[in-house]
Amino acid sequence: MSNPPAAVRPIEPNDVPTVVGLVHELATYERAPDECHLTETKLRAALFCDRPALFGHVVTVGGQVVGCALWFLNFSTWRGVHGIYIEDLYVEPAQRGRGLGRALVRELARECARRGYERLEWAVLDWNAPAISFYGALGAKAQDEWTIYRLSGPSLQRLANS
Repeated sequence: MSNPPAAVRPIEPNDVPTVVGLVHELATYERAPDECHLTETKLRAALFCDRPALFGHVVTVGGQVVGCALWFLNFSTWRGVHGIYIEDLYVEPAQRGRGLGRALVRELARECARRGYERLEWAVLDWNAPAISFYGALGAKAQDEWTIYRLSGPSLQRLANS
C-alpha cells in the first residue's frame, strides 16, 4: 500500500488550529514548552491581517496538515534585497523520512526565486543533530561565525524604559 499524496501550499485560515498545535509540539521537542504562548487568535491575527509580517506554508498528506513552515522577510543590506527567515519548520514525527520537510524548504526556496530574494535562513539548536544533518543534506551551511543575541522579558523592558 502506498502513502497518500503529499502537497505543499500556503497556510489557510482553517489550518490555524492544527498549525498552533504543531508549533506547541515543536516547543516541546525543543525542550521549551512553557515558553510557547502562541494561540489561534494570535496566529490568525498575524497571518491574516491587512499587512501581514508573518507568512506560512503547510504540507498535507491525504488532505491533512502534518507539517508547517512559518516565515517572515528579512533584508540584507549587503545584497540589497529581501530574504526569507524560517521561524519554525516542523513535521509530525510519524510523517518524517518521507521528504515532507524537504518539500517545505524547497517551496520556500522557490518563493525566494520567484521574488528575487537571495537568502533563505533559519536557526537550529546546536544539540538538534537530526535537524543539522537534514539541513546539511540540503546543502545549507552553518554560519558559525555569527552569534545570535536576544533581548526579551525584563531585560527588554528595562532597556525600553531607560
